Amino acid sequence: MSMVYRRVGTLLVGAAGIAGLIGWGPAINAVAAPGGGGCQLQGTANISPGLSNTSQNFTYNFGGNLSSCQSNMAGSPTSGTVSAGQVYTPAGSTLHYQEPASTGTGSCATSTTSGTGIIVWADGTITVVSYTTNGAAAAVALQGTVAASITLPPTASDPPGTAPLTVTTTRFAGDSALGTLAFQPPDPTACSGAGVTTAGINGFVGVGSSS
Repeated sequence: MSMVYRRVGTLLVGAAGIAGLIGWGPAINAVAAPGGGGCQLQGTANISPGLSNTSQNFTYNFGGNLSSCQSNMAGSPTSGTVSAGQVYTPAGSTLHYQEPASTGTGSCATSTTSGTGIIVWADGTITVVSYTTNGAAAAVALQGTVAASITLPPTASDPPGTAPLTVTTTRFAGDSALGTLAFQPPDPTACSGAGVTTAGINGFVGVGSSS
């Protein structure tokens, strides 16, 4: 893959699937080079049913922090939060909305996943990312596109008649995303037992326009 990022902010890894495709080094280096940018991601994925050594369908949610963000775009935020499959609460609101669960197929050894994540940047701007991941063992590779918006249903805790909420991208509209991450279960031996139901997701993500 050879993508040159000429206008890059920073971005999500939306949730980081549960394993990764190795061999995207040149693409990630392009993001990190002059004319590109990115963020460090640190978060946690919750998986159901737990990943084991047997391939199966599963769902997961993810929440994390983006930090140390750098960009060649003046005024870009240096941090943010990202979530997928969790409850979303708009700034200043008491209402709650359900993000769609991310889905996947595979095992601890290899898997593919897809989902939609919402990044809320430190300045209040928002990026909605539709992403896929591919994986092998502990390495995670993500590829995605910035979506115009996503519509979320209210949760059962909201008053009856609460309307769905459309969350609209206000930063990095139309851009693409790449990520290189590590999948870190607290107990790797769970793959051969009850299954991995939670894991840390850490690494680098970038977003921008390709040329």
